[in-house]
Amino acid sequence: MISGSLLILFAAISVSLCDDGHEMEEFLKREYSLSKPYQGIGVSGSSHWEQMGDALVTSDHVRLTPDQQSKQGAIWSRIPCHLRDWELQVHFKIHGQGKKNLNGDGLAIWYTKERMQKGPVFGNRDFFTGLGVFVDTYPNEEKLMERIFPYVLAMVGNGTISYDHERDGRPTELGGCNAMVRNLKHDTFLFIRYVRRRLTIMLDIDGQHEWRDCLDVPGVRLPQGFYFGISAITGDLSDNHDLISMKLYQLTILRSKQEDVEEQEVLIPSVDNMELLRPYTDAEGMSSIAIFFSVLFSMLGVFLLVVVGLVLYGHWSESRRKRFY
Repeated sequence: MISGSLLILFAAISVSLCDDGHEMEEFLKREYSLSKPYQGIGVSGSSHWEQMGDALVTSDHVRLTPDQQSKQGAIWSRIPCHLRDWELQVHFKIHGQGKKNLNGDGLAIWYTKERMQKGPVFGNRDFFTGLGVFVDTYPNEEKLMERIFPYVLAMVGNGTISYDHERDGRPTELGGCNAMVRNLKHDTFLFIRYVRRRLTIMLDIDGQHEWRDCLDVPGVRLPQGFYFGISAITGDLSDNHDLISMKLYQLTILRSKQEDVEEQEVLIPSVDNMELLRPYTDAEGMSSIAIFFSVLFSMLGVFLLVVVGLVLYGHWSESRRKRFY
């Protein structure tokens, strides 16, 4: 007969396939995980998690913000994570009284050097160092209507890069996808995997218990020893932003000696070929009016150059004619 402790061990370990087809084992790391009844949250030094701002712990969820204006709250791990490869599964719920595009602002999942610092980026500080995954529920850049909100996107910061609210984070995003996550009756999940410097984000938001691809970016370099957290913010518009659970798994992957040598210690977060991964450019962000005036002024400039050229040519021809006669 298998003992209870052994059953718990089996429940905490599972086997899945890596992106390259190799098997990897998943170990649930309880010190970095948070679930009901949320006993790990507290103010004492022995607690694994710490709450901040307007965050409220209940028996069913951690409410990061209520459906009220100008609120922000967060939950942060007290323990730095030194795992090389990991997987984070977040069970969350966003709901409120506001109609479509009359709600805001969203929540963010963090793996950063800094912790417990209020700020404008979904309740966290700007110029952060590390990874931010944002569930943005309100479109600030309304002139670009090809993006459907809510929208999930990822950003890697090195402490000198600002998140651009006016452009909904487009200048610095690694990529993303639309995610209709508000006011759903079924559960909603977000999945973040970091393996072999590859960042993968998937969603389970359709009530079908199936993961849907959102983002897959190679060459993401994240240091070890950063902190996990989740935050949310409201402004003139609001929503309830609830965290149900966060479960972190350590992934064990076999590496060759050459891979170990090549994967040197990362000190500053970065992304290989970052400039190639920025889908947003200033030209893309120009409104139709701005484009119209740009074309108009260009045409006027060409016309002016032609007129000036004809006048100068006329003067030159007249002077030659007078000299000839």
